[in-house]
Amino acid sequence: MYRSTVLILLSIGMFSSCNEAKKYHDEKPNLVSEAPTDKIADILAHQQKLNEEFKDPDVSPLPDRFRKDFKGLDFFAPDTNYVVEAQFIRTPDAAPFLMPTTTDRKSEEVVYAKVKFELHGKPFELEVYQNPELIQEKGYEDYLFLPFTDLTNGEETYGGGRYLDVRIPNGNRITIDFNKAYNPYCVYNKKYSCPLVPAVNHLDTRILAGIKNFDKK
Repeated sequence: MYRSTVLILLSIGMFSSCNEAKKYHDEKPNLVSEAPTDKIADILAHQQKLNEEFKDPDVSPLPDRFRKDFKGLDFFAPDTNYVVEAQFIRTPDAAPFLMPTTTDRKSEEVVYAKVKFELHGKPFELEVYQNPELIQEKGYEDYLFLPFTDLTNGEETYGGGRYLDVRIPNGNRITIDFNKAYNPYCVYNKKYSCPLVPAVNHLDTRILAGIKNFDKK
């Protein structure tokens, strides 16, 4: 998994990217190896990798005052019910638009596709975005940005919503794993400029998966 990339390449000035090559967290190595399924193991490995990144002063979005006592991010328990198979509907005629951010900066985006899926027995649809400048960067040629809000925002999760990173699939199906939902970097540090989730990407349900809000106390 990549980790914290776009949000953040989609952050600070034009997106500030984070490394994909990170060590897994080494404090609880058996969590992954003892996971009951491959999907659970993948989710736990993702969480360990993200914690390791947040501890690394070279890439962490945390200010020093938070990072020095950092013990780990708060996640919902892994839940494979939030790993969904979605229909991937490309939108080749979509025109670029300027997505507002938490600062005066606006991020140029294109609606690359729409994804349709079922969750909790209900149908949902989200837009998936592509940044024309970001795809010029090596390693991001097939990168897509999937921000969303849901009914946990402002309670268990950050009020402004969360992000997912996905890659362009070969066909017309894509796997979306909400267990890998993460916070915009501006949750941790106001120096970042983070895209605001478009209203069209609101999910009228509670996504009890992925990262929770960050307690700065």
